[in-house]
Amino acid sequence: MKRIVYGILAVIMLAGCGNGQGRKAPSAPSTRDFPKVEVPAMITDPSERMVWILNHFWDKFTDTGHLYNTDSTTVNGVKLEDAETQIGVFATLLQEAPLVTGQSAVSAWYNKLEAFQRAFPESNMLPEMAALTTRYLYDPNSPVRSEDLYLPFVKSLAECPLIDQDFRARYAWDARNCALNQTGTVATDFTFIDTAGKRRTLHSIKAELLLLIFGNPDCQACREITETLESVPELSSLIDAGHLKVVDIYIDEDIELWKSKSSSYPKSWINGYDPDFVIRGDKIYNVRAVPSVYLLDAEKRVLLKDCPTEKIFQAILN
Repeated sequence: MKRIVYGILAVIMLAGCGNGQGRKAPSAPSTRDFPKVEVPAMITDPSERMVWILNHFWDKFTDTGHLYNTDSTTVNGVKLEDAETQIGVFATLLQEAPLVTGQSAVSAWYNKLEAFQRAFPESNMLPEMAALTTRYLYDPNSPVRSEDLYLPFVKSLAECPLIDQDFRARYAWDARNCALNQTGTVATDFTFIDTAGKRRTLHSIKAELLLLIFGNPDCQACREITETLESVPELSSLIDAGHLKVVDIYIDEDIELWKSKSSSYPKSWINGYDPDFVIRGDKIYNVRAVPSVYLLDAEKRVLLKDCPTEKIFQAILN
């Protein structure tokens, strides 16, 4: 079972939205289907169509020309469960785009939310959709989670004057943690003690690819990673040949527990524990649940960070 070490903000407290600052809501039907994005016919290139879809996915939903019904079950006239479905679609599409394209689309998405909330302070657009976006892009159990994609969104929330100051501080903490070890940067080095009692560093390990796992010997999801690495011939052969090295680091405090079970790890892995608890303290890595998995290249640059393991395995084999 994954150890969840943080809470997701399900409700955002909005401040300063009243006092007649928004426009008067025009009359409109109370409910509607989610308005789908329509790609202009002249855009035929698949990559260009993807960029268009991501950048305009929410245009009609957040159009400030009308305010539709807003209550506990709807967001601007769209049923809450339907709006959540569209967040899932959007988050899935983001995974298929280059990171810079996805981050730009997320920033544009946030700007549309804030603009709508400013236009209609009585709406629930920003709190509801921000909570759903957080759930899909940042929940450690989400199959489409991505700290890299969530970062521009949460940074904007942390700076938004419409958000209560206490909540902005929490978002600022999440933004700080998401900024650690971003994809494309060199992973932060750290010291660990291996099963032989030797002090080692992450950067001292030489490998074409390095799979860094922050795990726990009692974690079922961690055991599933082990089973996959041992049972998939293409992966196990990469490990046997030394092209892929697996480094599993225990970050919890019960070192005796780890020592008693360290023999259960594959002999080909490098296993150790964090003696100073700097990783557990969110000082250099953002580990919100275990397993938390990173894929690094030979220079220790982050290729993938804390994403679903299926995506990491696919990247290794490709």
